[in-house]
Amino acid sequence: MAQIRLLVDLPDGPWIADVSREFPDAVFRVLTATPGDEAGFALVRITTDEVEDVLAAMEAHSGLAETSVMTRSSDETTVQIEATSPLLLLAAQGAGVPIEMPVEITNGIATLDATGAHDRLSTFGDQLAGMGLSYEVEFVQQRVNPSQLLTENQLELLLTAVEAGYYDVPRESTLTEVAEAAGIAKSTCSETLQRVERTIVREFVEDLPTVSGELKRKLTGEGSN
Repeated sequence: MAQIRLLVDLPDGPWIADVSREFPDAVFRVLTATPGDEAGFALVRITTDEVEDVLAAMEAHSGLAETSVMTRSSDETTVQIEATSPLLLLAAQGAGVPIEMPVEITNGIATLDATGAHDRLSTFGDQLAGMGLSYEVEFVQQRVNPSQLLTENQLELLLTAVEAGYYDVPRESTLTEVAEAAGIAKSTCSETLQRVERTIVREFVEDLPTVSGELKRKLTGEGSN
């Protein structure tokens, strides 16, 4: 399982692209979003010194079927909207990848996080490209849940080693000291930590060869100097 952060350059047309470019200092945070058959429904928090002007621009935009103000202050408002062409949601839905909320949009650029298998994230990228959306990969990181990969004893030893500074650079403890802290033989400690390291590293890289396109180059470093 991997997590990716994308910076998506939204095309002109969707309300949030147009309005956020009209007010480049405003920050739009999509708190919740649900795609419908012909439209999407969302709760959006907008932070700006031009709240009234932003709301007026939203109400005038043809891409918004409905706008309901939930809360409002001098520099922030939360709005429930119904909008056509929820491109990011459609792309994520087509790839079977959940987008993590909130999604932040500033000056036509959406910053979004998504989590899934590498092949699904690659498909998500293909879906975005197919919709004419250009994007940059800000980072990709592997999500590893040690409690699902390691036995209870392995996890306890790993935590002991980390707390003792065994994995610090430079190391703050020796293998002998870690073994003593864990109350096991040095040879057992060494073998167990090697198994832990092998398990975690394999989990991290096992899906990398299956990824294609731009995401594969990002994940594997292909084409880098």
